[in-house]
Amino acid sequence: MRVLMVASELFPLVKTGGLADVTGALPRALARRGHDVRVLVPGYRGVLEGAADHGRPLPLGNPLGVGQAELVPARLPGTDTKIYVLRCPALYDRAGGPYLDPHGADWTDNHLRFALLSRVAAIIAVSGTALGWGPQVVHAHDWQAGLVSAYLQLWGQARPATVLTVHNLHFAGRFHPMLMSAVGLPHSLFSAYGVELYGALSFLKAGLYFSDRITTVSPTYARQIQTSEYGEGLQGLLSARSPHLFGILNGIDEEVWNPAKDPALPAAYDVDHLEGKAKIKAALQAELGLPVNPRAPLFGMVTRLTHQKGVDLVLGNLHFLMGTGAQLAVLGSGAAAYELGLREAARHHPHNVAFRSGYDEPLSHRIMAGADFVLVPSRFEPCGLTQMYAQRYGSLPIVRHTGGLADTVLDSWAHPHVGTGFSFVDATDWAMGNAMWRGMQAFGTPRYAELQRRAMSRDFGWGPSAALYERVYAAALNGPVHLL
Repeated sequence: MRVLMVASELFPLVKTGGLADVTGALPRALARRGHDVRVLVPGYRGVLEGAADHGRPLPLGNPLGVGQAELVPARLPGTDTKIYVLRCPALYDRAGGPYLDPHGADWTDNHLRFALLSRVAAIIAVSGTALGWGPQVVHAHDWQAGLVSAYLQLWGQARPATVLTVHNLHFAGRFHPMLMSAVGLPHSLFSAYGVELYGALSFLKAGLYFSDRITTVSPTYARQIQTSEYGEGLQGLLSARSPHLFGILNGIDEEVWNPAKDPALPAAYDVDHLEGKAKIKAALQAELGLPVNPRAPLFGMVTRLTHQKGVDLVLGNLHFLMGTGAQLAVLGSGAAAYELGLREAARHHPHNVAFRSGYDEPLSHRIMAGADFVLVPSRFEPCGLTQMYAQRYGSLPIVRHTGGLADTVLDSWAHPHVGTGFSFVDATDWAMGNAMWRGMQAFGTPRYAELQRRAMSRDFGWGPSAALYERVYAAALNGPVHLL
């Protein structure tokens, strides 16, 4: 099949989270199954410089009336994946991140920036002859590409099948309804049977309503989002669309996340030769200014610092950790209160706590490899990749039993013969502290080594998930949804 993926992030060109890892790895997994997959990504500052093998740009005119645009064929560096970079200097060539300005606020024209991405995807879908290639399936990711299926339904032409993957339902792409015309939508679509969500225009609602098929990134999360607790106000629509909704667990790129070949690590190791992991722990402790002590349990955390990610539960267990002599290494950025709390903890407990603000890809690999345990105490987690990276690197995950965390980590006390980590149910300091305590009881014992080997032997590659996406694409081709 010919598949066009549409995404706002693509590793290694632009990344703020797991979405980029998925869109960077899934096309290659599908290509290994014989499919021709290409990715459309916005031309943020630096993306064109990072892309390889630029082709001749294809002028697109001014599709939304906000500036001239063109499509630059290129290749994802280090791979055979073909990409199309959407160049529109008026919308993308600026300092700051994909979604936030240099001051940390949403770009005020995000509705235009991502409506253009969706509109150009729809243009490619119905007139790909100008590229010499046209897709049979358009696979959109998250709210930033949510308008693709709406445009295609509106235009009423022969069109490819459409699939929307929800990576996090919490982010619905909400905008004022007065912006309907600005993004090329008729006001007739502003209703419960269209793009309206509690009085706002929602790009994600558009994708959920108009796409032929919907996927999300784990089986448990697919069930949870049909409930009021996790549905973010969209549970009714998702329940109605349940015959077309599938939970497909994310995979990880086992070439990028491979402790035997990882260039970010000062030593190599694998499941049969774990000696290098101890060297990496010592080097990480030294790098972060912590005492080099192999007997101190080292807890790592790489995350956005938000309420969703359970950072408050970690802060609530600091006194418990300090009393045990354990160490904590955190890499991340986010809410100012959490950053301040972690900075203060590192200042008051320099021998036990290290905090690095921001995002550092090589350091994230060293934390995954050097930690004895990796904390993922999320209140909700559509899939989560961190707990898979941790197991791949022999660092036992401590997770809340929700979403994809429940699908990928079995508690080793409840499941002594198959468990690979430690989990807890209630989002409380006590419940998380109990899971950490159980981990420390195993640390340094033959049981810990057994759990390490079991975790590192698990297969989190993209092969099985790519086969499931293939089936979803075929179903969308054979059973399109016509709503207009």
